[in-house]
This record gives sequence, C-alpha cells and structure tokens, in this order.
Amino acid sequence: MTETKHVPERRDMPMEETWDLSPLFKSDEAWEQAFSKLAQKIPKFEEFRGTLGKSAENLRACLEFEVEFDKEAERLGTYAFLRYSEDVRDTSAQAMVARYTHLATQASETASFLAPEIQRIPKKTMSQFLDAPELEPFLFTLEKFLRYRPHILSEKEERILAMQGEVTDTAEKVFSQLTDADMVFGDITNEKGEKIELTQSSLHSLLESRKRDVRRKAFHKFYAEIDAHKNTLATSLGSSVLQDVYQARVRNYSSSREAALFSDNMPVTVYDNLVQTVRDNLDIVHEYLEVRRKALRIKDIHMYDCYVPIVQLADTHVPYEEAVEQITAALDPLGKDYCATLAKGLSEKRWVDRYENKGKRSGAFCAGSFVGPPYILMNYRPDTLNSMFTLAHEAGHSMHTYFSARNQPYQYYDYAIFVAEVASTFNEQLLNNYLLERAPDDKTRAYLVSREIDEIRGTIIRQTMFAEFERIIHEYAEEGQPLTLDVLCGEYQKLLEAYFGPRFTIDDELNLEGLRIPHFYNAFYVYKYATGLSAAIALAQQVLNGGKEERERYLNLLRSGGSKYPLDILRDAGVDMEDPGPVNTAMARLRHLVSELEQLV
Repeated sequence: MTETKHVPERRDMPMEETWDLSPLFKSDEAWEQAFSKLAQKIPKFEEFRGTLGKSAENLRACLEFEVEFDKEAERLGTYAFLRYSEDVRDTSAQAMVARYTHLATQASETASFLAPEIQRIPKKTMSQFLDAPELEPFLFTLEKFLRYRPHILSEKEERILAMQGEVTDTAEKVFSQLTDADMVFGDITNEKGEKIELTQSSLHSLLESRKRDVRRKAFHKFYAEIDAHKNTLATSLGSSVLQDVYQARVRNYSSSREAALFSDNMPVTVYDNLVQTVRDNLDIVHEYLEVRRKALRIKDIHMYDCYVPIVQLADTHVPYEEAVEQITAALDPLGKDYCATLAKGLSEKRWVDRYENKGKRSGAFCAGSFVGPPYILMNYRPDTLNSMFTLAHEAGHSMHTYFSARNQPYQYYDYAIFVAEVASTFNEQLLNNYLLERAPDDKTRAYLVSREIDEIRGTIIRQTMFAEFERIIHEYAEEGQPLTLDVLCGEYQKLLEAYFGPRFTIDDELNLEGLRIPHFYNAFYVYKYATGLSAAIALAQQVLNGGKEERERYLNLLRSGGSKYPLDILRDAGVDMEDPGPVNTAMARLRHLVSELEQLV
C-alpha cells in the first residue's frame, strides 16, 4: 500500500510561500475599519445630484470624489477576493466578499443618477466643459463615457439595474463553488506508484505523465465527476448566457457580443477575422496532431495524449526559486530595472501565493490594485515546465499593472484585457526564446519547439475554438432557442470535430469540456488570449531583433495603462490588430515550427 499525497490545509502553508497582503491591509480587522469608513461615504454621492451640468468645476469635483471612492473600494475588494481565493471554503472570507459586493451594489445604486445626469448635459454645454482646463485630467474618461449615450437608461431604470448587482453573477458563484469546493475527483496512482489526489490543478500534471494509462485514467476519472454534475453545469452556463443577453438587450445593444466589445471600442470584425483566419489554417493543426501521434507511437490520438511532451527529457524538476531566476534572465532584453523589480516581487516581497492548498482557487491569475502590489495566485508544480511558463505569463500581467499604476492616474491605470494578454504572452515568448537559444542538443530543441507549438495551439487555436463556441451559444439564446445540455454538448462536439480533424479520436465525455471552462462566465473574453499571443509574437520579435527604440515602445505599452483604446495602444507599440496580418503571422510561425519538429522527431 502506498500513502496518498494529500494537499495541505491553508494553515499549514509556510508564510514565505504565501502572498503578503499587509500592503493592502494589515489584518482583517483593519479591513473592517476601512470598510465601515467607505460605507459612510456612500451618501455623499447624493450631494452631487442636480449639480453636474452647472459648471465644469462641479463635474470635476464629482469625478474626483468617484475616483477616490473607487480607489478605496478597489483596495477593499482586492483584499476580500484574495482572502477568498486562499480557501474558498473559508466562511469569513466568503462573508467579506459578500459584504463587499453588497457595499459595491449600494454605492452603484446610490450613484446610479450620475450616468443619466451627465448624458443629459446639452451637447453645447458639454463641448464647453471639455475645453475647460478643470476637466483636462478626465477628457478621455468623458470621451469614453459619452460613447455610451445610446446605452444609458433613465435614472429610475439605472437604479433598478444597479439593485440587481448582487444577483447578476449568481451563475458564476454556483459554478465556482461546485467546481472548486464541492467536486471530489478521487485519487490517481501516478507512474511512480504514488497515489495523487486528483484536482483541477493536478490534472494537467497527470496528463503530462509518460505512462499513457495514467493519463487515460486521470482524464476519465476527472470527467466522470464532471458528468455527474453535467445538468447543473449546463443550467449554470445557460443562465450566465441568458444574463448576458438580458444585459445587452436592456441597454439597447444589437447583440451580447457587441455589448461585450463596446467598452474597448473593438469592432466585431476583429473577433470574426480571428475565427476565420484560424479556421482557414486548421490543416496545419491537423498535421501537427498527426506528427504528435507518430512521435508518441500510438495507434490513435486522444485529448489525453495532447499534453505529454513529445520528446522525453530527464524528469522535469524546476523549483520555484529556479523558475524565478530563469524568467528574469529571459526578460533581460527589457532592461535591468524591469528585471530587478520583478525578481524582488516574485521572491522577497511576496507578491506570489505559490502552491496549492485545500480549497484554494484553481489555476492562476494576477490581481493587483492601484495602491497595492500586483499579486499573483499560482498553484506552482515543479514537476511540470508549464508552471514556469504560467509564472512568466502572470508576471507579465503583474509588471503591466506595476508600470501602469506608476505612470497613470487612477482613472487611466486599469488597462483593457485585450492589451493585458499581449503583456503576459510576450513574457512567454521571451522565455521560450531564451531556452531555445540555450538548448544543448537537438532533443532539447525538439522539446522546446514542441512546447512552443503547444503554446500557439493552446492559446490561439484552442481559445479561438472557445470564442467560436461563445458566439454560437449566445446567438442561440438571442434567437430564443433553449440552451439545453444536448444543445451545449452538441455544438461543442461539432467544434471538436472541426478543430481536431478526422484522424483525432474524440472520447464521448469530451463534449462536456465546454461546461467546465470558467472564462465562459466572463463572456467574449477568451478571444483576447488569441489576439494577444498573435500581437506578442510580433512584438517579441521586434524587441529581440531591435534595440532601445523597440524596447521603449514596448515598455510604453505597459506604461500606457488604459489611457487610450487598446487598438491605439497596440498601434503605437508596432502592431495593427484590425488587420488579419498578426494572426496570419502567428499561423505562419506555427507552420514553420511544425515543419521543424517533423524533421527533429
């Protein structure tokens, strides 16, 4: 009998391996005090009612108050969210999030008159206001705001919508509790004969196992638990889509997709061009899967065969500390200041919550705030190289937040996701380039080439498939067709067949995958991963092959925050995402890599 390796409880985690939240609040008690103070400020919004159109000074005073309120609310919300993410079973942390959500809803309800009142300011008067020096710090804020004129409702209607704040994300909450807290996947015996607790975090590591039987059993056991909850998951996802459709219709958007893209001033053609360009190049994906099948020497290829490295090197073991060293060395083209700041943040300043514990939120993310460090949640595993790349990815987000918060005022520091996914995947590109340059032999190079292919396949191809799924199911809902379990799984099955090709074996339960993707609860988000990596490939080559000018253009992207629309920020950095060119460039890179891999293996 072998002893099962259990995931530790939060209380048993060494302090130096966890994030330090004290720059936000020294304790939960300090959070409580700040919470009470902010709650007392909510009624002050009423003092601005009826004054906004009287003068530019009044409008600025209101905007300044809102900025200061939001800045403190962000600090409170970030702390509560991070505490909750440490252990989603922690009822005190759950209560903090719930109370913060209630406070934010109250504030939104009280301030709901602001948007209609600003929109009612006559155009001539607003034009004069925009020329006034008092409003210069808020010009882009107002420009973006005035774009919403057709989508702002009456004061009474805005108040009603604001009152719904606590219930609009119910579907996401149900999904999170079900997948992160309630689901129990059991144990799997790995290739070493050790029993490993199967979790959403450990699944990926098990799917990289050299022993196919381990991969197969982990896959089927994991999806058996998903299958046991498939009706609840389908209802939850369908409810989230219906909420998206409702919110878009009530605000007079032509579709939920247009509503989601509106804030970025993003044409839907960018989304559609991505899907079409990837669709036009699926032949190279199918060719790669055949190369993978032959390299693994298997008769047929399944999803659980898509993560194990094609080339087997020595057992992977990259401790967290070593990963930090390699990442900062790889990012040397960005300059000493960038690298020194990042190295300190990832280690001694404890920006990162490193390892898995029971109840901890799965996956990885960066969650920074204007007044605190750009925190990173990891479930780092030294036995998979993907963890080092994930850390590099989140470090890209982290440094984006760091640069933005130090170069922009609060109202412009929060950057769009569309640009954020460039900063994160750019770091991965530099790390992969660093490792490729130092590959000691063809076998190591084949391993890294294969990994870069999988990055493109996972970040561009897979996320585009997800984006197409989102487009399809939202169109179903907008046409009044019910999103039943059969509809969701049936549409996902069609996409699996198209994206993976006729020679790929699709296991019966794989069409349940669409029910377990957390990003679907933030609709029309995932396409930004694909566009982000496409832009990152182009920018990384510019920085690696260029000099100080190219580096500064990229660092200026990080410094720009949200001071411009994302397409404009990327144009300034050197890529135009309205053109299919960057995605075609990424597909050309994929073709080159697949050709090289076929020769190497």
